Amino acid sequence: MKKILQHLLHHKSLSQQEAYNVMIAIANGVYNDTELAAFVTVYLMRSITIQELQGFRTALLEKSIPITFEEQNVTDIVGTGGDGKQTFNISTLSAFVVAGAGYKVAKHGNYGVSTVSGSSNVMEQLGYQFTNNKAILQQQLTEANITFLHAPLFHPALKVVANTRRNLGIRTFFNLLGPLVNPAQPKYAILGVYSLEIARYYTYLLQQQPTNFAIVHTLDGYDEISLTDDTKIITNTKEEIFSPEYLGKRTVKQQDLYGGNTVEEAATKFLQILNGKGTWAHNAVVMANAAIAIQNMDATLLYPAAYSKAVESLESGKALQQFNTLISLQ
Repeated sequence: MKKILQHLLHHKSLSQQEAYNVMIAIANGVYNDTELAAFVTVYLMRSITIQELQGFRTALLEKSIPITFEEQNVTDIVGTGGDGKQTFNISTLSAFVVAGAGYKVAKHGNYGVSTVSGSSNVMEQLGYQFTNNKAILQQQLTEANITFLHAPLFHPALKVVANTRRNLGIRTFFNLLGPLVNPAQPKYAILGVYSLEIARYYTYLLQQQPTNFAIVHTLDGYDEISLTDDTKIITNTKEEIFSPEYLGKRTVKQQDLYGGNTVEEAATKFLQILNGKGTWAHNAVVMANAAIAIQNMDATLLYPAAYSKAVESLESGKALQQFNTLISLQ
């Protein structure tokens, strides 16, 4: 690690192969916490390169515990996190709305590092038991239309660096890797990113594989559709910018999306929204993100029709029903 750090601290970057080798070594437990913290810190001082990100990602996927589902048409809705906005668990709620609309979701997630409540925090708080048992996960996907893949159970490297990331408590390049390494490698994916630079990186990487993707970034810095500003959406074939009025009827304010100070508060808000007791802003943001996922999976749908499906899923209680079914399958 000493040679790697000296190389990086001289303002040099790693080749794709070198990045791959480092991540393999991390997954194998070669480095101690101090070395890992130093390595991660380098990337807090400069941007990661596409080659480095690609090498890290290839290694993570190679060392992962893969999971294959009977269903071919499965999606993920996941963000990088690290946008510093402290929102409620928008992507996780959207995943249940998509499931309630009749689509299959393999949600990849982890504990929050730079936020109070990541997707794994809120799911655990709500009674979900993490597993990498294929039979259990398949049953959940079949019966509830959704299953949850807790990243450390599938990625040895993420488990190794969990303590270092938690102690640092800030966004690192591992935030960028999470959405790219779903162990199910779903055919469809909605990926939220916190900057346009990362959106370009993701576009480059995802165009090299057979994934129907939509990368979303709200221009005031959110890694999801927040309806606080215009949103850029990049798919396999085009880039477009949409207004909050188009995606969710009207603009919402940042304070409307606050997720709370504790995991308990986040879980309470999560259930309120699923039970139809969320505010207009809560519901609109969740439905907009779900609508993009639905449209991404069903190219025959125009956005208004996809949004209507999301509205029906949430307001009819179907999203809540899928959540209850998932929790019951423990």
